[in-house]
Amino acid sequence: MNYRDFLQKIIYVIINPVIKGMIKIGFTPNLVTTTGFVLNLVAAGMFLYAANEFTDSTAIVGWSGGVILFAGLFDMMDGRLARMGNMSSKFGALWDSTLDRYSELFTLFGVAMYLILNGWIISGIVTFFAMVGSVMVSYVRARAEGLGIECKVGLMQRPERVVLTSLGAILCGIFDNIWFLVVPIIIIAILANITAFWRIGHCYKVLSKSEKK
Repeated sequence: MNYRDFLQKIIYVIINPVIKGMIKIGFTPNLVTTTGFVLNLVAAGMFLYAANEFTDSTAIVGWSGGVILFAGLFDMMDGRLARMGNMSSKFGALWDSTLDRYSELFTLFGVAMYLILNGWIISGIVTFFAMVGSVMVSYVRARAEGLGIECKVGLMQRPERVVLTSLGAILCGIFDNIWFLVVPIIIIAILANITAFWRIGHCYKVLSKSEKK
């Protein structure tokens, strides 16, 4: 069992009572997915507001990190709700994946604008590369699965990216230092793109073996 599976089991123990309550109330997985997306839009808006609010701007960034982390819980709960409530659907899976991409791009756009408007131009450009890497990690996996290849290799998948972004923002707010936000973004920019090419390499090996048979 890898660390992600271990942490996932712990989180499921915590959120299962909440999921059962959602089932009783009548919550649907798509509603939970949409709620998480809206929260990420709120976080992006907070970054944009912080970019124009020069007094205590890092404090606003810190709160936005908390919103991103809270939204991440909804990202876990929608799938769990679908399974526990027997509400899984192909459209639900598509809706979830689509809003995940939108959520991440909007939050990273907010980070990029905050950095650029505060004079951190290079860091803003690095955030763009983080956006590209984040999208490509998911795209390569989706394209690989379309070819019948399981492709989950790599170091910087969505949960890791969400945690790094949110914790970086929170620490930025606590210590009033933008570097706490910038460093995680640099890590995401590097490792996400490495992960994308790692997955391409994995697919190349699998396809090469199948073509030789």
